Amino acid sequence: MAPETLAVLMFVSLFVLVFLGIPISFSLLATAFVFGLQAFGPNVVGTQLSGMILQTAQQFLLSAVPPFIIMGCILERSGIAERLFQTMQLWLGRLPGGLALATISMSAIFAASTGIVGAVEVVIGVMAIPVMLKYRYNKDLIAGTICAGGSLGTMIPPSLVAVIYASVANMSVGKLLAAMVLPGLLMVAAFLIYIIVRCLLWPEHGPPVPSEQRNANFREKLMISVTGLVPATLLIIAVLGSILWGVASPTEAASVGAIGAVLLTAAYGRLSWPVITDTLRRTILINCMIMLIVVGGTMFTSVFRVLGGERLVATVVADLGLGKGMVIFICLGIVFLAGFILDWVSIVLICLPIFLPLIALAKIDPIWFAVMMVIMIQTSYLTPPMAPSIFYLRSIAPPEITYKDMCLGVAPYVVCQLLTLLAVVLFPWLTTYLPQQMSGF
Repeated sequence: MAPETLAVLMFVSLFVLVFLGIPISFSLLATAFVFGLQAFGPNVVGTQLSGMILQTAQQFLLSAVPPFIIMGCILERSGIAERLFQTMQLWLGRLPGGLALATISMSAIFAASTGIVGAVEVVIGVMAIPVMLKYRYNKDLIAGTICAGGSLGTMIPPSLVAVIYASVANMSVGKLLAAMVLPGLLMVAAFLIYIIVRCLLWPEHGPPVPSEQRNANFREKLMISVTGLVPATLLIIAVLGSILWGVASPTEAASVGAIGAVLLTAAYGRLSWPVITDTLRRTILINCMIMLIVVGGTMFTSVFRVLGGERLVATVVADLGLGKGMVIFICLGIVFLAGFILDWVSIVLICLPIFLPLIALAKIDPIWFAVMMVIMIQTSYLTPPMAPSIFYLRSIAPPEITYKDMCLGVAPYVVCQLLTLLAVVLFPWLTTYLPQQMSGF
């Protein structure tokens, strides 16, 4: 059988295993091993694949993952989320849709401190849902806002999605994180504008907090802001600022963030031995899961290349004569459709081996394309039936917020995500300006 035919069969086999419910890491490893027998031969396949495992484990880029996870897990227990929500509620509660605005604003800040979607959504949802229900907010607005706010952990640096993407695509993780800053802020602005417009048109969907419930004076607001907002801001500056200014590599910045999160938790009086042990346990579990998936993806990609898969893709595109715009449209369309049935890790590891030769052939800026793909991956958090954000919300939502409310609520936010994607497509400088200004990594 021709090697190119085997390369096609690799993807068919992988999709069959995934649809059978086999975890993506084991699906990738099994597919790579079976087809690796053909690519390398039975005598050397074990040596080749074990060498790939060691090479992947030694990647310096991936050393940033554990400290980012530690930072996110310990901040989840630090109490900073409660202070942030209280701060935002005091300043924004008087506005139409103020609690929803506070939720998105707090989600953006918390996402910039953690980079973990589940942690952001669960922590914020537990606090924000009861308050918004108390003031009779529209249920689909509540559900959509919590899900959309949680998904910001994908787009706003430091993002584990970006770290894994950069590792698989062999690009600078620092520059990719920098490239995501402006689009991330633009997406937050789109979410906020949607809430404001909706609550101005239909005030009953997001009524302001009554004045008697906002009895804090300016000095009290300032003190609450100092204890809630300033520490989070300093932590964000320490992590992202050090990367953008070239002071530290992403791994060093992540380590600083982890230490800062520990100190912040101690300052709030929440640091204890159970918190430390639980954080380390969760870090080990999450990191092992990610490493296993990345190893499987690396092995899969290597075998795919040896079988001539990249050459096959490049030949097909060259024969079709596709332009840059059509290549982008096809790739992002595949990611959008894949988001209905696959999680983000599966999308990155399955699609990138196909996309990388395409974007190289079409001479597309890899950083620009990476940001567009991450935005499209973010939509997968909100689009059923996979929709991880909806599943996170269902685990904490009261019975009165139904699955229908969640599906209706996320739809406008998906539109906001696609509008942000359109802006990035039309104005590439949104992704290229900050990386060009970086003096370091």
